[in-house]
Amino acid sequence: MRTFIEGDDLKIQRARQRVEKLKGFYINLVLYLIFIPFFIFLNIKSTSFPWAIFPIVGWGLGILGHATDTFGWSPFFGKNWEERKIRQFIEEEDRYY
Repeated sequence: MRTFIEGDDLKIQRARQRVEKLKGFYINLVLYLIFIPFFIFLNIKSTSFPWAIFPIVGWGLGILGHATDTFGWSPFFGKNWEERKIRQFIEEEDRYY
């Protein structure tokens, strides 16, 4: 039987946290896909004003935010943006001092 050292415990804990994030994202996505037709159906039956677009777009933006957090994707900064900026500032500082 293998005994885990502290580093393995941290890896397992981080892996479990990532799995929980992923599971939460997929649950949110499936519920979104289920409710879109429901919102549209209610909208058609209730009024001619397209009110369903508001919860669909709002929830969709929430899904997008959830995806960026879950998958570590950032459309504005990129994967190595922070590291590149730190290097840039260090290089600039070295030039002036």
